Parts: sequence; structure tokens; C-alpha cells
Amino acid sequence: MLEQNQHADRVYTLANEKSGPASSPIAASWRRCLTKHGLAPDAARPPMRLTDMEFRETIGRCGTVMEEATTELDWLFGMVGKAGCCLVFTDSEGVVLDRRGVQSEDKTFRDLGLWMGALWSEASVGTNGIGTALAEGRMVTVFRDQHFMSANIGLSCASAPVRDHKGRIVAAIDISTARHDASEMIMPMLAQAVRDSAIRIEVNLFRRAYRDARIVLVPSASHGGSALLAVDRDDMVLGATRAARLALKLDDQMIESGMPAADLLNEQFDTDGRDLLEAERAALRRALSRNNNNVSLTAQMLGISRATLHRKINRLGLHG
Repeated sequence: MLEQNQHADRVYTLANEKSGPASSPIAASWRRCLTKHGLAPDAARPPMRLTDMEFRETIGRCGTVMEEATTELDWLFGMVGKAGCCLVFTDSEGVVLDRRGVQSEDKTFRDLGLWMGALWSEASVGTNGIGTALAEGRMVTVFRDQHFMSANIGLSCASAPVRDHKGRIVAAIDISTARHDASEMIMPMLAQAVRDSAIRIEVNLFRRAYRDARIVLVPSASHGGSALLAVDRDDMVLGATRAARLALKLDDQMIESGMPAADLLNEQFDTDGRDLLEAERAALRRALSRNNNNVSLTAQMLGISRATLHRKINRLGLHG
């Protein structure tokens, strides 16, 4: 009890210091918990639990991401489960949808609230791996007394958000341990594991969303194999992962307006072996896109009359 009281005092002190939030992401989260969410670190507040009906509805909404995550979660738990870790998968609000754990540790994690249907948002239970990763949109580690709530200072977590094919956060993966002998030195390894798993799930979701498209890897992107473009037969970009959007400075509006992948990647579009009519269609579509579908500008760029361009558009089925 003394340790928990001391922790609460420390949270209040550091979060209220003028320079505290600027000096540490954890302190910034603590400040949010106090001022934005109205939480108290010494409150006896276990995670909220969804009703059975609410949980079933939530599971129903998350069917696709759970399908793509199952194999990855099984693999990841095989890597960390024997070390007494609990593996948790949540929706974008922090509701636990799925978990893996060894039976001997189940009571510990159930008592802590890391169980099916529990809500681990930052607004609900303060600074924690799941909730803070979702709130900040990045991978985080929260080691023991870095948690906001005094009741959670025996827990250590590494969590990463999962994004869908449009870069929106749809889930989170978390590895937690309540072992007293857990060292802070293992946190970077757990963090790398959840980050890698999150990326693989994101790639699966992206390929599923654009299963009929050609998937192109963005070269020289800092996010490695997760920076992907989905491209149609005319080299027009249909979609981009979060990593690709960051690397190429793309957003939904730019993608929906139509952008040639070759322009983004500074590459020549390869037409070798393609039907000449298809190649002409693709080239004309890219030219129109580069001129915001302005026929006059496109005709001028191509050195042909507007009437000729209109005939080509009609012949190649590029109406609108």
C-alpha cells in the first residue's frame, strides 16, 4: 500500500511540473490522464468490462482484422508465452478481443483485468501500453511504475497499434508481463516483437483489400517492407499503406484524385509485352491525371487537338 501511495504522489508531482510533460512521453500521458480524462492515480478502478451483447457486437465489427491477426498471434505467443507473458489483441478503442496466456498465469491477468471484453483505453485506466499506443498512434513500452494507476504498477507492457489499408488505426497488439523478475532490459525486445507483428498484420490487411491489384514496394522507405502501393493495370495508385503514405507524403484525397505510381517512384512505366492499345490507354490516363483531367491542358501537353483527344478518350473508354 505504501508503494502505491508513493506512486500516486509521484504522478501528481511530475505531471503537474511545468517541464514534466515536455521531458517525457510518460509524463505527458500522466498529464492527459489528470487534466483531460479526470483520472486519479490512487483510485481503485479496475478496467470496465463490456456486456456479453456489447462484446459480441464488437467482435462482429472486427471480423476482418481478427481473421488476418489469428495466425500472427499464435506465432507471437509461441515466442513469448513460455516466459509468462500474456498476449492481448484489442480493437481501436482498447477493448480486448482476443488473448493468449499460460494457464498458471491466468488468475494474475484476470485479476489485473487483462481479459476478454475489458476496456484498456487511456481514458479509462490511464497510462498503459494498449491505451497509450492507441492514443499516440505509435509503439510504446510502459514498465511497472510508468503506469498511471497505482493498481497497475506491477505490470509491464509493450504495445503497438495496427492500421488498416488506409492507414487508420483498427487494433492494437500488446505483450504484458506481471513477473517480479522482469527486467526493463527486455522491454525493447518485446517492443520490437509487437511492432513486427503489427506490421505483418497490416501487410495482410492491405493485400486483402487490394487482392486484384499489383502490390509495389516503395524503395528506400524507412519502414522497410511495410511501405506498399496498390497499383492498377494502368499504373494508377489505388491505395497506400501508412508507411508508404509517410514516405511519399500521400493522403486519401491525393490517392482518390488519381496518381501514376511512376510519378511517385520516379520510374518509367514498363509496357513491355503489353498490348499497344492497353499501353496507349494507360499513358493517356496518366496524362489526364497529371493535368487534373483537364482535356485542354492534356491535349496541349500531348501536342494534339482537343477533338483528337476526345476521340481517343471515347475509343479507349476513359469517360469522365
